[in-house]
Formats: sequence, structure tokens, C-alpha cells
Amino acid sequence: MKKLFLLILILISVAAIQVKAADEFPPQARWIGSEHCQSTPNSWLCFRKTVEVTDIPGKLMANIAVDSKYWLWINGKMVVFEGGLKRGPAPGATYYDQIDITPYLTKGENVIALLVWHFGKNGFSHVNSGTAALLFSAQSTGLTIVSDKTWQCKVYQAYENTGAPFPNYRLSESNIRFDARKELAGWNLPEFSGRLGASIEIASPNEMPFGKLILRPIPMWKDSGLKDYPEVVKNETGDTIRCRLPYNCQATPYLKVKAPAGLLIGMLTDNYTGGSANNVRAEYVTREGEQEYESLGWMNGHEMLYVIPAGVEVLGLKYRETGYNADIKGSFICNDDFLTELWKRSARTLYITMRDNYMDCPDRERAQWWGDEVNELGEAFYALDPRGWQLATKGIYELMNWQRPDGIIASPVPSLNWCKELPLQMLASVGWYGFYTQAFYSGDYSFVPKIYDGMRKYLHEVWEVDMQGFPVPRPGDWNWGDWGANIDLELLTTCWYYLALKAEKEFALYLHKQYDANRIDKMMKRISATFDHRYWTGTAYRSKSYKGETDDRSQAMAVVSGLAPVSRRKALLKVLKKEYHASPYMEKYILEALFMMGEPDFALERMRNRYTKMMAYPYTTLFEGWGIGADGFGGGTINHAWSGGTLTILSQKLCGIEPLEPGFKCFRVAPQLGALREASAVVPTLYGDIKVDIKKESRMMTVHVVVPQGTVAVVALPGGKEKVLPPGSYLLP
Repeated sequence: MKKLFLLILILISVAAIQVKAADEFPPQARWIGSEHCQSTPNSWLCFRKTVEVTDIPGKLMANIAVDSKYWLWINGKMVVFEGGLKRGPAPGATYYDQIDITPYLTKGENVIALLVWHFGKNGFSHVNSGTAALLFSAQSTGLTIVSDKTWQCKVYQAYENTGAPFPNYRLSESNIRFDARKELAGWNLPEFSGRLGASIEIASPNEMPFGKLILRPIPMWKDSGLKDYPEVVKNETGDTIRCRLPYNCQATPYLKVKAPAGLLIGMLTDNYTGGSANNVRAEYVTREGEQEYESLGWMNGHEMLYVIPAGVEVLGLKYRETGYNADIKGSFICNDDFLTELWKRSARTLYITMRDNYMDCPDRERAQWWGDEVNELGEAFYALDPRGWQLATKGIYELMNWQRPDGIIASPVPSLNWCKELPLQMLASVGWYGFYTQAFYSGDYSFVPKIYDGMRKYLHEVWEVDMQGFPVPRPGDWNWGDWGANIDLELLTTCWYYLALKAEKEFALYLHKQYDANRIDKMMKRISATFDHRYWTGTAYRSKSYKGETDDRSQAMAVVSGLAPVSRRKALLKVLKKEYHASPYMEKYILEALFMMGEPDFALERMRNRYTKMMAYPYTTLFEGWGIGADGFGGGTINHAWSGGTLTILSQKLCGIEPLEPGFKCFRVAPQLGALREASAVVPTLYGDIKVDIKKESRMMTVHVVVPQGTVAVVALPGGKEKVLPPGSYLLP
């Protein structure tokens, strides 16, 4: 009953961000579905409508919403391969897509066909509406197309459930089995002469069970089309064909075979049990003769495996890579191949953990854990073109729209399966490396007015401070500071809380809330004034209640938060040379602290020490822990973007490229190469690419800087001097 009561409270509470109902859907449009399917998990529905077009409009935008995914054809041509976003922009709300369908229309009859996949269950990143349905509208002068009971609809019986094993409970997606003997051939083509059946009208736009309609805030997916595998290898017994993918990617498998009816072909990747849990796989049951099929649910891995029974002749195997529609435009290269490869693997790991939301991993969970997302959004500014930055803003809105009535924020969201407050992750999310970095680095503060009150409520009504002004550690739902041992939670709490106040103060000033800014400033000064007295032991920082080995994470957080005086750095360096407890998640902050302390040589030494074992594996992505199996932490996935914090460090600290004004309108270049002889980096911005090439010979360093139009660079010179550079290309001694 308690869980039910909480759910009701969430649903009826006013969201922190006011969710405006979409008005692109006319009142005559209806959510439609089939009387034979309400919310059966893993159900697939075919929708079809013939529309007469007298004059092709200059532009016709189609608004499409489903629970959960769809594929769209017009006149037999593929328009959208996997549309729709996982459901839950706010409690009781649904995303919708907006697609320009003008290029696909012809005068006369036009056939619109959609295949809809209804997940029919909750997951760690999806909230089930309880109803399989489609909502469609497109309007222009003289032409209105809306979904209603005149559309044809049929449950596609060829799509079935596999037998066990099934995907683990974190995933809303199911395994996909397609029985080609039941195929509805050509149902999506204009020449189809059959009839699907009648649709039923379920609800009007913006009504429950689907709720408010929110426009998709991120691009439609990038789609490579079907491609040949780089390498295809049969095993010794011949029943399994291993197809090498170019790197760890999100892919759908395709096959063309000749076979008798009723044989079962299996499809999965080498990551099927990634993270020590069953993930998604696919099956295909053959019909008689030559046939081809593409399984539409994406999987990830380095290899696609086809399990081929005797009697099946393989005529062709291909794959389609899909993913977030942003390019890896940033780069880092240096004279150390290890570091160059580490940046490259970090970027690949970042990209594969992006889709509907930032993910901890693309196999076991696909969940928006905010400790992961904080690291990921920072990496995005150094690796991806600006389209990639939009995903974090989407996540910020979701996190705060799901804020509980009592002010608590929790993750992963959207989720009813598991949504817990991890206090330190939540402080990180609303703080300096989370919300503030997203606003300052992108230059987009549009979300700030909408989340500010919720952020303030969390920091000052949920959190309590003691008589000295220090935050009182909260148990939350799971008081998690990092994987591994020797975690000084009180000390970490103080540092993360201070960084959250720092971000809140900047947002208060941006919103001209001077009273708030002054109040926050006083809180920060109280913490700063007594931090050393409270925690410094003479050799390291430590809370009185903590009895473990000295925590390397906490020492680093004291530095990056600005709470540790410069005078402590020599002693802290000794600690960081001795203690190695952090997982890859918190190691990022340790490396950042070392660069802030002016210790690039040891930062690179520690980076190599920590990542050598991981980099020795033949993978293109980085791990959840320092190794696999016992060294894996938390299930041990091999593609966990929080490990890619080194990407940020190499571009931001080693090459020294950081914004001084929002959106990199003014930026600093202050390299710290340490023992390296040369390094170069490209950083994408809204104004164009920042390019920096650094070469060091003996005591002479030369820096070549390309300053994009509309920006200004401030370059650090020897002796503490700086040089201001307007747009152009410069070579500085």
C-alpha cells in the first residue's frame, strides 16, 4: 500500500517543470489500437491508412506518438527506422516525434504504414502506459491526416516471445522471435490487397493513459543502412557464424537464407551476458524457400552471432548500425600511443552509452544513472558535435520532473522498477559537474529557471546542516559513494554538497536572485572556513567516524571542490601516490585534482597504472571496473561511460582547453604536457572547432591555436603571462 500511495502522490503532484500539452494534434485525432491487444508485453501491431492527396503541400510535418517504438513507411519507402522515445518525460507523459513526410508523398493515393512495438512492461528507463497504441496527425492547407477508427490495424502474430532465458528485469525490451510462416507479406506496401482489420479509438491527445504529449527533444537516430560485416568466421562445428562488427556498436542483425519451413535461427551478440545478466537476443523461424529478415531490436557488442541449424543455406548476412545522431568530432592525439588509444576508447564508450537517454551500459540496464551521466555529459563537450549535448538537457528535465513531492530526487528515471535516491549521485547531478557544467559549457541556460526551485528544495529542505553548517549525511535509499572499499562517505558528502551549493549560487546570480546568492555564499564560507579544522589529520583528510584506509577519492574531491588549501597539496600528493581505492567512476576526479595541483607527470603515471590492465583487452570500449570478473564491480560491464572521464582530462587539462565564458565564447588554453613531447586536440563548439597543437623541445614549447569566429582565446604563456587571441590561426612560442 505504501508503494501505491507514493505512486499516486507522484502522479497527482505538480511537476517541478510545468509540462505544456502539445497542440500539434487536432481534436479529431485519436489514440488508436486493436481490440485484440491492450498491454500484452512484447506485442507488435500493424497500422495502415490510404490517403488521397490532391496537391502535395510545400511541407507536411507528421506528429507521431506511440508506446513504445515504431517503424514508418510511406508508399513502400522506409521513412523512419525506429521512431519514438522510451516513455516518461514526466509522470503520466509521453514523447512524440515530428517528421517531415513531404518528400515521400505523391499525387493520388498514398499508403501510410506503421509497425508499432509495444514493450508492455516497465524497465529502468521506461514507464509502461498499459496500452499499445498509435497517435498520428499531419496538417497543412487542404490536407489533414489523423489517426482514427478509419485506420486499419492488426496484431502481427508472426512476432512472438522466445522461450527462456529472458532479458533481466532492468530492461523494458523483450527478446524478439519472428515466425516467418506467419508473415503478413507486403502489408506495408501499396500493392497489398488484403485487409488488416479495424482500429479502435482509445483516447484523445493529452489524455490518460498516455498523458501530456512532449515533443522529442533530441534528433532522430543515425542510420547506417544495411552493411557487410568486416569479418565473418564460422566455428569448427559450423553451427555458429561469428560476424565481427567494426567496433562495439548498437546494431540490428539481417540475414538472407534458403531453408525448409520451421527451422530456428538464433541471433545474439558477444555481449549477451554483459554485466553478468541476460540481455536481449532474437530468433527467426524459417518458412519454405529463399527469404530475408532483419530483427528490429538493437543489440550491442563487438560480434554478432548467428546460430544456424542444419538445413539452412546462408545467402547473406549484414548489419545495420543505429545510434544517437551526433558525430565524434572531437579528437586527441599525442606522442604516447597508449593515451591516444585511451581517448579513442573513451569516445567510443561514450557514444555507445547514448540513445534514448544516457546509460550506465547498453546491455544490462540501459538506465539513466546520474553518477554516470555527470561524467558522460562532461565528456560530450570534448568529443561530440553540439547535437550530442542535447541528451543531457533531456535528462535534466526528466530527473527534475520526477522529483518526489517531498523534494527528493532519485534515479534512474523514468522508472517505476527501481528509482532510488543515491544522495551523493544526486548532489553530483544538481551540482558543479552536472547541471552547471551542462549550462556553462553549452551556453544554454534555458532549463535553469525551470529546475531552480526544485534544485533549491532538494538542497535546503531535503538536506539538513549541522551546527557548523556542514551537511548531515543522508542514508537516502542507497547511500552509495563509489564501487570498491575504503570510502569516507561523510567527507565525500561535504565536498559534493559544497559543489552543489557552488552551482546553485551561480544559477541564483544568473536568475538575479541576489538574496539566494548571498545566503548560499554564507553557507559556503562557513564550510570553507572550518573544513581543514574538521577533517585535516596532519597527513590527509578524514572524518572522525571513518576507520578505513585513507580514501583517495575524498582527498581529490577536497581539491577539485576548492576546499583544500594550496598548502595541503604536497601532503595530498603523497597520499595519492600511495592510495588506489577508487573505481573508474571516481578516478576521473583524482586525475583532475592532480592536474589542478600542477602534477601532470604523476597524473599520467597514475592514469597508465590504472588503465593498463583494462586497455590490454581486445575491446574498443572501457569497463565498469578495472577488469572483468572479480575486478569488474557491480556486474562488470565492458562498456561503461563513467570510465571515459580520462577523455575529459586529456582534452581539458592536459591540452588545457576550458571555457571562460558560456559556450566557449571565450576559452583558455593552458597546456600541461608533463613528460609528453607533443599533443593536439580538437574541441567542437557552437562557433566551430577549437584546434590546439602543442610541441615541446627541450625547454621551448610552441602552441598552435585555431580560434573560431565569434570566440576569443586566452593562452597561458611562460612566467604566468597570458595572451588574448581574436579569431584566427596563431603559432605562439
